Amino acid sequence: MADLTALTLPVLPLTAGVVLPQMVVTIALETEEAQAAVAAMGDDDRVLLVPRIDDRYARVGAIAHIEDRGQLPNGTAALVVRAERRALVGTGVIGTGTALWVQAEPIEESPVTEHTETLAKEYRAAAGLLLERLGGRRMTAMLRDVESPSDLADTAGWWPDLTLERKVQLLETIDVDARLELAVAWVKEALAEAELSDRIRSDVTDGMEKNQREFLLRQQLAAIRKELGDDGAEEDLAADFRARIAEVDMPAETRTAIEREIDRLERTSPQAAEHGWIRTWLDTVTELPWGERSDDQLDLTHARAVLDADHTGLEEVKDRIVEELAVRKLRIERQAADASDDASPATDATDASDEVATVTPITRAGRRGQASILALVGPPGVGKTSLGESVARALGRSFVRVALGGVRDEAEIRGHRRTYVGAQPGRIVRAMTEAGTMNPVFLLDEIDKVGSDWRGDPSSALLEVLDPAQNHSFRDHYLELDLDLSDVLFIATANVLDTIPGPLLDRMEVIRLDGYTDEEKVAIARDHLLARQLERNGLRSGEVEVTDDGLAALVGDYTREAGVRNLERQLGKVLRKAATRIATDDPTPATGAGDPPAAAVVIGPGDLRGALGRPRFTRDEANQAPTPGVVNGLAVTGAGGDVLIVEATAMEGEQGLTLTGQLGDVMTESGQIALSFIRANREALGIDRPSLDRRLHVHFPAGAVPKDGPSAGVAMTTALASLLSGRPVKAGVAMTGEVTLQGKVLPIGGVKQKLLAAHRAGITTVFIPAKNEPDLDDLPDSVRDQLTIHAVDDVRTVLELALEPAPAASADRAASADQPEPAAAA
Repeated sequence: MADLTALTLPVLPLTAGVVLPQMVVTIALETEEAQAAVAAMGDDDRVLLVPRIDDRYARVGAIAHIEDRGQLPNGTAALVVRAERRALVGTGVIGTGTALWVQAEPIEESPVTEHTETLAKEYRAAAGLLLERLGGRRMTAMLRDVESPSDLADTAGWWPDLTLERKVQLLETIDVDARLELAVAWVKEALAEAELSDRIRSDVTDGMEKNQREFLLRQQLAAIRKELGDDGAEEDLAADFRARIAEVDMPAETRTAIEREIDRLERTSPQAAEHGWIRTWLDTVTELPWGERSDDQLDLTHARAVLDADHTGLEEVKDRIVEELAVRKLRIERQAADASDDASPATDATDASDEVATVTPITRAGRRGQASILALVGPPGVGKTSLGESVARALGRSFVRVALGGVRDEAEIRGHRRTYVGAQPGRIVRAMTEAGTMNPVFLLDEIDKVGSDWRGDPSSALLEVLDPAQNHSFRDHYLELDLDLSDVLFIATANVLDTIPGPLLDRMEVIRLDGYTDEEKVAIARDHLLARQLERNGLRSGEVEVTDDGLAALVGDYTREAGVRNLERQLGKVLRKAATRIATDDPTPATGAGDPPAAAVVIGPGDLRGALGRPRFTRDEANQAPTPGVVNGLAVTGAGGDVLIVEATAMEGEQGLTLTGQLGDVMTESGQIALSFIRANREALGIDRPSLDRRLHVHFPAGAVPKDGPSAGVAMTTALASLLSGRPVKAGVAMTGEVTLQGKVLPIGGVKQKLLAAHRAGITTVFIPAKNEPDLDDLPDSVRDQLTIHAVDDVRTVLELALEPAPAASADRAASADQPEPAAAA
């Protein structure tokens, strides 16, 4: 039995390797610790070899015997040691010199079992197979000579590709079975990696041989075609692409990139997948309208005439478009004049007439940062999309529309990388190809409905497109070429601004389209919608006549919207009824293509009920009857302005306030503020305390529609004051505004849309915040003349003017009027 007495030995640290039992190695004494350990040995020739990894010593080392001492060829002192057995590294002890002395406890080897023999056989087989694959036949023979299972497991440490961490793990594994299991697992892992490397090498070799064979066959095929006089189609394809780019004006960098891809096309086999990718890319690039630009029609009178002919109203938008054209006209004319002045010599006036004045076109740098991005924001059906077409027609440019509603993939804007299967450019590039010019009118429709998910954020991709300082070098992921969008006139449309990200909104100039008045709707229906619906329903001009009174009744009784989309729909329904009457009464077609029937079908107000049924809207839909606690509020939605009725009631129960109607947090807070103001000013408002001690409930009808915002504060305050004081709100009154705890009325947004909605609902008196009074300048005169508008800065003024007089005050006045006047004193 081996001596297992604990020994006190100096530690020789190993920083670059691990020494296992039965190993004979040469150790260079390069570190001070190693030199100190050898110097401290004295007469004893034993030392404890301990690996050091990650600034720590292994918990197991190897007791080694020094076989020889000497020097390496470079003069470094070295030792030849033989590792004898494992030993646990104990606590440090005080020894001689600066060396580290520890107690080393020799480890007894575990007994050999049948499982140990099985693991040993498995390791011999796997290691032998690995060594044969790696070409180590001598190592295979040496492996057969190792008999001890413990020593056999330690042979894994001889493997140079084994990491230092695994070698330390092998040293620290005391149990022989566990050590053999580690060695078997590592050898099998190495075998799998070797087999994978061989398979990859074989596949690469086979592929190279296949490519070489195809290359030789293609060369032979080319030679055969040459003998037959058959010109190669690939050469014609490359020549066709070169001819395409030679005919267009494009930047030098773009031309160089395209020529590089054409060269790749010639070198690629037609049977290769890459050949199809390159050809598709070249088709896409060469189809772009490089250098093609439409000449702007800068006749401002003609442009205004086109806009007026296509759209009724929308004066602000038309003025802004004409302003844009005026700026472009001045820039082009004055830059041309400056260029002519520079081309004419100042010293010789007689020779100036002989010189040909050259006009320098506006350079890219001159155009950069000059274009405006217009954003038309308004309810549906007010003509935002059709206005883009009118702008293109007024300018004489191509028009292209990109629908962004529901787009969630960033690649829809910037395109896919060419490495993807089925990659294609983004919608911007495809639209430019469709337009056929580099300066079309580009309509980005429904930009407020762009979404985002794990595929990216398209609104962020639009930042570069809509930035005049950056879009001169827009780069699509598919093209990977700079595309100049600085000449494009971008027009975006949206229903609301809330969903447009701030950085994107900051790049656009917002123009609001708040809707039409009833008179404007009648004019639009008469001048635009009627002719279009006659054509769509197969009717000729003169067969059906809709009177102005009929159109007015159609607008007021059957539609109530900011735009005219539903109006056109209802008008089409009326004309289809008329078409049915015409087809039934006169089934034979007219002999002449343009001959109208003898008597036209006239549609007036009385004919609408038979075609459309009972009226859907009435002028008294808003709260016209004086009822305590019921108030007309005004709101703005994505479909325009609307009248929002506020109802308040009181009941016996715990004191408090209930708010219903699917209200948001801001609107709920406005209700609490309204109640707090009324409680604080109870006496001034003529409200007794028992009324406030009841349970109060404020409700907004149409509970399925979410509502939020602070502008209902005045309406809720008035509703609660009306309920608790018993004073109903006067008929035909509506209000809007945010209220504070002090009763101040703060400004709100959407005043024009709210007032148009009030006018449509038959409201006659409206209360708005005093700071919103300048917004009345945008209101049409026809609407403003029919509304009594009070601009107030305190909610007390609203309560004074909007509520009926208190019943008690009215009774007192009536009683005093019935009594005779007292006689004069004698």
